[in-house]
Amino acid sequence: MLIGLTYDLRSAYLAAGYLEEETAEFDRDDTVEAIDDALQALGHTTVRIGNVRDLVARIATGERWDLVFNICEGLHGTARESQVPGILDAFEIPYTFSDASVLALGLNKAWTKAVLKGVVPVADYAVVSRMADVADVHLPLPMFVKPLSEGTGKGVTPGSVIRQRAQLAPQCELLLERYRQPVLVETFLPGREFTVGILGSGDDARVVGTFEILWLNTAEPDVYGYVNKEECEERIEYRLVDDSDPVAQRAQLCALRSWQALGCRDAGRIDLRCDATGEPCFIEANPLAGMNPVHSDLPMLATAVGMDYIELVRAIVDSAGKRVKLPDKRAQQQVGIRRSA
Repeated sequence: MLIGLTYDLRSAYLAAGYLEEETAEFDRDDTVEAIDDALQALGHTTVRIGNVRDLVARIATGERWDLVFNICEGLHGTARESQVPGILDAFEIPYTFSDASVLALGLNKAWTKAVLKGVVPVADYAVVSRMADVADVHLPLPMFVKPLSEGTGKGVTPGSVIRQRAQLAPQCELLLERYRQPVLVETFLPGREFTVGILGSGDDARVVGTFEILWLNTAEPDVYGYVNKEECEERIEYRLVDDSDPVAQRAQLCALRSWQALGCRDAGRIDLRCDATGEPCFIEANPLAGMNPVHSDLPMLATAVGMDYIELVRAIVDSAGKRVKLPDKRAQQQVGIRRSA
C-alpha cells in the first residue's frame, strides 16, 4: 500500500518558538523515522505528509494515499486530535487509530467518564469551568485536580492531590489561569496504577500487556504527572504484571470494556488506578498513544511481551486494513472529469 504519515514534529514546533510543555505531546524525529522504517520493512511505500496544514495543502493538489498512519496530536482546540481524522474522513481516505468522534471524546476527560459510568468503575468527579463552580464541588477528601483536556500529564503535580478543602480553590485557579480550560476534580484514587495496552477494534480487541506504574525515590510522589513522564527513566519503574495477579486481571477486563464501549480502534492504552478498596477504576483513555519505540508506553509494553516494533506496526496496519477501501480507478477518473469541467 501507499501509506502517508501525519505527525506533529516536536523539533519543528520548538524551532518555531513554542515551549517545551506546549510541545510535550508531539513526536520526536526518531519516532517518525521508526514508523517510516517499519512500514517500509513491511513492504509498503511511504510518504511523509506532516501536520494538519501540510495535509490540507497536499490534499488540495489532489494527492491521495491508500492509508494514512496518523499520529497527529494537534495544537489548538479541545478537539485538536480530531482535526486530521475529520479531514481524512471528508475525503474518504482511511487512516489508523480512532476516528474523529472518539478522539474528541477521549480528550475531554469528563465526557469520557460520563460515557463509561455504569459500564466500568469510575471515580466520582466534578467540573470547574469558573471559580464560582468550586462551591458546588462536594466530593470527599482527598481529591485530585487536573486540566480537563490535556495529555502527557500536563498540569499534574503533587499539588494536584487536595488533602484539605482550603487547597481546592487555589489549585483550580492556578490551572484555569495556566491552561485556559475547565478543571476536572475527582475523588482521589490511592491504590495501584496500571496502563493497559490494547490492540484491535471492537470484538477483535485484545490486551497486549499491562504495566504497573511504580514511583522511584526520585519521583514526584503520588502522581503520574508531566515531570515524572518526561523523566520517566529516572523516576518511574514500569513493571510488567503477572497475568495471575487478580487485581491486574480486573484492570485488564476494565480496560478492554472501556476500549470497546468508547469505540476505540487499532491500538492504544487505557490508564487505571485502584480505589481504597483495591478495585481498578478507569482514569482516562489514550486512543492516540505514543509510538516512540523506546520511550512510549505502548511500544514498551509490546517489547516486554516479545512483540518487536515492526510487528506492532504490522498489527496496527492490519487492524486498520480491515477498513481500507482501495481507490476505485473509475471513480477517480470521474472526479478528474468533474474537476476539469
